[in-house]
Parts: sequence; C-alpha cells; structure tokens
Amino acid sequence: MTLRTAALLAFLPSLALAQQMSVTNDKAWSAPTAVLTDTSEAQVIIRVGDVDNLSFGWPSDFDPFCGRMTQSHAYPWEPDPKELPGLDRILLSSKFVPGAERRCGEDGYSGSFDKQKSKPLPVSLPTTALKGVTVKDAWLQLFIDDFQAPVHCSKFQVTLNGRRFAEAEKVLNAVEQSEPVGKLVTFPLPDEFLGELTQKGALVLEIDERTGSGDGWALDFARLLVNRKRLDTCRGTVRGLVLEKEGEAPIARARVWLADGTSTVTDDEGRFTLKQISTGYEVVTASAPGFADGWATADVGEGDENPELRVLLEKGKVLLFGDQPLTVGKALTLTVLFDQGKADLKAPSKPELDKVVAFMKANPTAEVELSGHTSSEGDAQSNRVLSYRRVKACKDYVVSKGVDPGRVIAVGHGPDLPVAPNDTEPNRKKNRRVELRVVKG
Repeated sequence: MTLRTAALLAFLPSLALAQQMSVTNDKAWSAPTAVLTDTSEAQVIIRVGDVDNLSFGWPSDFDPFCGRMTQSHAYPWEPDPKELPGLDRILLSSKFVPGAERRCGEDGYSGSFDKQKSKPLPVSLPTTALKGVTVKDAWLQLFIDDFQAPVHCSKFQVTLNGRRFAEAEKVLNAVEQSEPVGKLVTFPLPDEFLGELTQKGALVLEIDERTGSGDGWALDFARLLVNRKRLDTCRGTVRGLVLEKEGEAPIARARVWLADGTSTVTDDEGRFTLKQISTGYEVVTASAPGFADGWATADVGEGDENPELRVLLEKGKVLLFGDQPLTVGKALTLTVLFDQGKADLKAPSKPELDKVVAFMKANPTAEVELSGHTSSEGDAQSNRVLSYRRVKACKDYVVSKGVDPGRVIAVGHGPDLPVAPNDTEPNRKKNRRVELRVVKG
C-alpha cells in the first residue's frame, strides 16, 4: 500500500462529515467540475477540480472553505490519471533542471520531479454559464499547497487568458507553506478581466515559476465566484502591529490593506484591526511614507482568535525621478490628463509617463504602484472603475515601452483616498489625480 493510499483511506470516513459541515452550496466535491447559480456565496460559482485535498481527504472537523491550514500530508504521491490537467499533482517550474545547483535549496516535492507529470499546465474555467449575467465583480479562488517562494527564492508568474495577473503574483510570492499543507486563497479580478468573462468561453489560468527554483507546489481546485455575496461567508478578525524593521519602533498612521482593497490605519502604537475578513489565506500589506512596503501572511480562520501579525517596514532609499529626489514609500502626483469620464490617455500625458519608463529602467529592481483617484461627485463604484481604467491605461503605456508588467501594480481607489475636502472645485481638482509610489527600491 502506498503512502498516498494509506493516507486517503485514513481520511475517507471523515470526508462526508466535512462536506456536511461546509458553509458552501458547492457540495458535490467528488465532481470534477461544477456550475452553481444563485448561491449564498455568489450569483454564479464555477469550479474546476474535485475538492479532495489532493486526494488525501479532509479531517472530520475541517471545512476547506471556512478554515485554516490543512494538516500536513504525505508525499510524494502518484497523480490519478482521471484528475484534470494541472490539478492534484506535484508541479515544478517549467525551467526546473534536476540536480542543478540552487542558491536557495529545494523542497521535498522536487525529488518527485517527472518531466511529464510535473509540467505546469493551463487550468480552464468554462464561462459559458455567464451568458446574460451582468458581471459587477469576480473572484478567483485557489486551494494551494506547499508554495514556499520566500524560502526557495521562487518567482511565480500568473496569467489569465495569456495576460499577466500581477496582483496574484504578489500574493503567491509572499506565501510560505513551510510543509505540505493546503489553504484557500482568494484574488479579486481586476476590472480589465471582467469583460472577458462574458465575451470568451473560458478563463484560462496559468501558473509557472520563472527561475527554475526547487519549489514544488500543487493545486487542488480552482473556483470563479461572480457577483460575490461576501456577507454570507465565514469571517474572522485580523490584528497586528506595523513596526520599523530596524529597532522595531511602532509606525503610527501606516496604511494597512488586503488584496481586495479593505484597509485601515495604525494607531499611535502601530496597532491595527481588520474585522469581518473572509476566511482564507491573506497577504496583509502595510505602507508608510519613507518606508518600502512590507507584508505578512495571515491564515485567517473564523472568529477573533487568529494569531497577531507583525509587519516590518524597512527604511526607503532616496531615488531620482528625473532630477527630482523621490523617497521610497512617498507618493508623487503625475501630470496625466484625461477627458471627462474617459480613460484614453491624452497626448500631453505621454512625456510624463516616459519619465516613469526612464525611472524604471534606471532602477531595475524598483517596483511601483500607480493609483488612480477621483473627486466625490457621482457614484462611488463607477468612479472606482473609471479611476482603475485610467491608471491601467498608464500602466499599459509603461509596459509597452519594455517594463516588466510584474513591476507595476495598478489600483483604482476612486474617491476613497482624498487629499483635500471635496467642498470646492480647486479641492476636487486636487483629488482627481494619478499617483506613483515606489513600493520597493
């Protein structure tokens, strides 16, 4: 009897109970695919891959949609030929070379390398069920296993329909599952992908590692949640401290946020609390003027008993943006112009963005955030969408000049982060802006 078979048999008696306890309406876990409509979690759920913890099963008290990390499991294991491509098997970088010297070592999964079975393959989520659906938001959920980028110096790359999904890359490259354990992670899809959900017949996900790192990983299943009902999911509280990396002095009024844009500000003691957070794996990012961004990973379970986080920020370097000093962590307003209600770059904006291109090429390790902001007139959500479309146009221009899209994050805040009261037209004009912030020098 193999280790995989023994582990599976040990877990099978409890699998049905775990299903019964789950909060999700997506309960046909043995089915390789599922499409559900009008559920408690979302208007539409599309799943690819069976929900079986890589065929090892679930403990009786574990809900994969509402819990923390799984227990560690045995490895290696032989993938079931009935499993869908790219799922329920050990995967390694398409650049992985067995026996090569690696600066950051390798994990146990690497010893199970098989040129065919370990090859990362696309995972296709069919979207024909979305015909006629007005897509307001969409979320990609992955049940991930043994990602260890910080340990093994991995650089994961994520694409959707052939285009980089830099926001997901940031999360996967911060995850540290230091033994073979699984966890649900959820990514909000940027607005640029939403239109494709109804225009194309599938959302094709590809994950690969770009350096040949000895970091093996696995995916149990992928789900697409369209028009999510977040109030009907399990939720927990995340508390923590933001501190200077050197000396660990608290940093007051640091901004702390999650991938979905949920944010707060630290108090005078550097403490923060994020309440009613959907359970799963979260990367908690913090920023403060004069500091490079820092983050910590949170294994969010239901309730208030989650471990306290410590986010350490390193003092930022002073770089040159043209002939202007720019400290890492501080925002710079760019002179970028758009017509009223539109997101097409006007010609006078391009010289300013050429400065961004020159800055990125002069500082090849730098990573930046381009953020769009509006005044408060009109519908707030429409303004967020417009601000994102505008800043995405800026990113597209920069990337078209040869800058790696993974080094530029585009965020649309709409009216959420004003720099002046929206009480006069001069103040509202100040709030209509595109900012550049260096998050890493």
